[in-house]
Amino acid sequence: MKKKLPLCPVEVTLFLIGDKWKVLIIRDLINGTKRFGELKKSIGSVTQKVLTSNLREMEKHGLVLRKVYAEVPPRVEYSLSEKGLSLRPVLDSLYKWGEKYQKTSL
Repeated sequence: MKKKLPLCPVEVTLFLIGDKWKVLIIRDLINGTKRFGELKKSIGSVTQKVLTSNLREMEKHGLVLRKVYAEVPPRVEYSLSEKGLSLRPVLDSLYKWGEKYQKTSL
């Protein structure tokens, strides 16, 4: 059964990317494709299980593309879809706000 999206657009955005790890995944994929290990290393303290779960959710919602190469060992790459890339202004705003906050809070 497909889950209904909230009526409020802000809630929809938070439903899709309102998780700390999802925002960091988008941050790291905004500049291009990465392999799972690269994502895990750049994000830091996320567990493999949590990263996998978040990537699967984001893929299900059409934000992330997953490409599997038929190699041994298998190689999997992740990138943002057009829908995922459309979040760039949101991340840019978060970055600018955080930067301003850092400067005024010191």
